[in-house]
Amino acid sequence: MIELVFQSWKGSERKMNDRAGYWKTNLSGEMAYQSFVPSPLPPTPPIEISEDILEQLIKANSQLAILESVATRIPDVDLFVSMYVRKEALMSSQIEGTQATLEDVLDPLIEDNTNRNVADVVNYIKATEYAIRRLHELPLCNRLLKETHAILMEGVRGQEKNPGEFRCSQNWIGGKGSTLRNAKYIPPSPDDMTEAMSDLEKYINADDRLDGLIRAALIHYQFETIHPFLDGNGRIGRLLITLFLMEKKILTTPALYISYFLKKNRVEYYDRMTEVRSKGNYEQWVKFFLQALAESAKDAIAAIDELTALHDKNVDLVAGMGRASKNAMLVFRYLEANPIIEIGKTAEALGITFGTASNVVERLSSAGILEQTTTGRRNRTFAYKDYLAILRKGT
Repeated sequence: MIELVFQSWKGSERKMNDRAGYWKTNLSGEMAYQSFVPSPLPPTPPIEISEDILEQLIKANSQLAILESVATRIPDVDLFVSMYVRKEALMSSQIEGTQATLEDVLDPLIEDNTNRNVADVVNYIKATEYAIRRLHELPLCNRLLKETHAILMEGVRGQEKNPGEFRCSQNWIGGKGSTLRNAKYIPPSPDDMTEAMSDLEKYINADDRLDGLIRAALIHYQFETIHPFLDGNGRIGRLLITLFLMEKKILTTPALYISYFLKKNRVEYYDRMTEVRSKGNYEQWVKFFLQALAESAKDAIAAIDELTALHDKNVDLVAGMGRASKNAMLVFRYLEANPIIEIGKTAEALGITFGTASNVVERLSSAGILEQTTTGRRNRTFAYKDYLAILRKGT
């Protein structure tokens, strides 16, 4: 249900550019620098629900409701969610500059071929799965975010930057080689950050008349503005969107991959958050965020429809394979969780002989379901090409 607060800050004595927070001078003399101290949520004056925001809000809520309904029709929702967690992990990591592809992440020989970029994505997948499980045991709180961050940063780039702990030093955002003197943005000092994260935790778990989607927009902006970790803030902040929507029962599964939209509109994504800090204009950010949710949900709905149709078509094909159909169906089910396979590992995972697995792969290839992706006779890999084509969109 959409609950709205129709209030205007027009005519308020408070300056708009102070609405989101203020700049604070730290240290003195040549060492002096200014960091941003965000105002606690919700904003004061309250968010003004314009006609444009209302239109986007209705559209986003409608698309998410359809997504929830469509998700119930998926033959195996856990398999679907597993795939989309991987896709969201990949795209969220790509926003931060990670160079990896969907094929890298799904490589059946990933343990032998993992590089730093792929490891970043694999850790994001583990962190997401952990956070969703933990959400059944804990409220959405700073403790849960810290635990998730520890998994995200384990054994990868940034592992020396206090995984699982809020920072105790000043950080900043800027290009390679930037310093406090020429940074694009300097988040709150450690003391101000601790207070801001405490305030954010209270807001996440407080009652608020604002619609949940608008609250999600504010929470994501606030987290990114606070930047509580030395590394991994963008990825944890985007995961926070999904966790909040799930905790508020707006989503029951993490089938939404908002990072696709944010990746396509990366410059605008950052610019709009900057405008909140510089001008106090939350409204333009909320409108952008609602558009991101609506379009992301629409994309997910289309993908579910395509994957369901593909599943139904190929189940019929496999069922018609006569005496081979039993083992073929076993391998096909495995394919939907692992759309790139290697024969030996597939046989081991399913408890069938190498010869049986090889024969089934040959039948599935002849049926146009599988396609060999490597040359040579050893460690041959095969891809569920049509399935991957649907998942690959946007990556």
